[in-house]
Amino acid sequence: MRKRIVILSILILATFTFARLAVSAVDKKKNDELYRQVELFSDTLAIVQTDYVDEVKPKDLIYGALKGMISSLDPHSQFMDPETYDELKVDTEGKFGGLGIEITIKDGLLTVVTPIEDTPAWKAGIKANDRIVKINNEITREMTLIDAVKRMRGKPGEAVNLTILRESEKKLLEFKIVRGIIKIRDIKEARVLEDGIGYIRLVEFSENTAQDMNSALETLSKANMNALILDLRNNPGGLLDSAVKVTEKFIEKGKMVVYTKGRKASQNLEFISRANQPILNIPMVVLVNEGSASGSEIVAGALQDYKRAIIVGMKSFGKGSVQTVIPLNDGSALRLTTSKYFTPLGKVIHGNGVIPDIVVEAGKIEITDNKEELKTEKAEDVFEEIEKKEMQGKEDKTKEYKSDNQLMRAVDILKAIKISRGMK
Repeated sequence: MRKRIVILSILILATFTFARLAVSAVDKKKNDELYRQVELFSDTLAIVQTDYVDEVKPKDLIYGALKGMISSLDPHSQFMDPETYDELKVDTEGKFGGLGIEITIKDGLLTVVTPIEDTPAWKAGIKANDRIVKINNEITREMTLIDAVKRMRGKPGEAVNLTILRESEKKLLEFKIVRGIIKIRDIKEARVLEDGIGYIRLVEFSENTAQDMNSALETLSKANMNALILDLRNNPGGLLDSAVKVTEKFIEKGKMVVYTKGRKASQNLEFISRANQPILNIPMVVLVNEGSASGSEIVAGALQDYKRAIIVGMKSFGKGSVQTVIPLNDGSALRLTTSKYFTPLGKVIHGNGVIPDIVVEAGKIEITDNKEELKTEKAEDVFEEIEKKEMQGKEDKTKEYKSDNQLMRAVDILKAIKISRGMK
């Protein structure tokens, strides 16, 4: 046992000695300090292996040390063992068994970024910024993001119990949510609301988002769209490239969409708009709220900086860091924060979010209908009754969007802009 420990310690020290000799003299002092700390780690490892009450495998000790080291950096960085890394690579079909919530670590607590619309979590009443205190009665205080996802994903039809702290209401809430097959469709709705005002609700950025957005815009253009509301509320983000492609549809070619900055030159990237025929001639409003994160904030931040759109709603979530997955030689991997996003004017998204130009709190507008119901007593009135029901369906759809306080403020803003521009 002693011989194995000594060999392990020598290998660790030899590795860092070689690395230390390879660096320049400018960094010598810094690396000497690192070398001393590595000796401390090596000594601790040796003591645990010889004196701990139970024998522990060296691999388990190293994995445990790596998990602790990486998780101490920030809430989004993580060491993944081979099994966890394999699970991360499985999601290729865009569907899985789960609850339908996007989560993160915020202020040291497991926090809901947003529930995905029409999923079990959405229907159960989970809200953005809810704190997940327990998963199946297990406290989440020391739980990592991937561990939490593991516990919530699983076989469809099985129930998951969540204990939620809703700080806005100062309440602990219990939810029993049955897992379902989560299928994510990027664009939930695309239609003309009224007076030529188009409306697109985008709930995530995936590989097909840019193509779906082109189709939606083409359809709305044929319906004589002359203004547009892009609804990014409760959109947790997704693929950076897709967010860039959505943004470039509304700004001039050759403009900065977003840039990233890290410690290494290779992490400093600029994303430039390349669309050949962007839509520049119609007024726009972008809706955001506390559930809008990452890719949503990139789109909103860029359109705000270029004054291409008016941002309406509530301050966005503030998730603007880039995680790079770095595979390791034994099948494990690091998920490491390597840079942060910046808007074209240099605003930091991470921790700050996007501040709306016009702050509008969420709420419902009560709509009353005083029309008396028509009672059918004669056979010849049957067709009239059927036509009435069909019209009622259309009216219900109209009432649905007219009861949305934030959406109606966006409609009013676009009407005002069109009036000021002399548009019909």
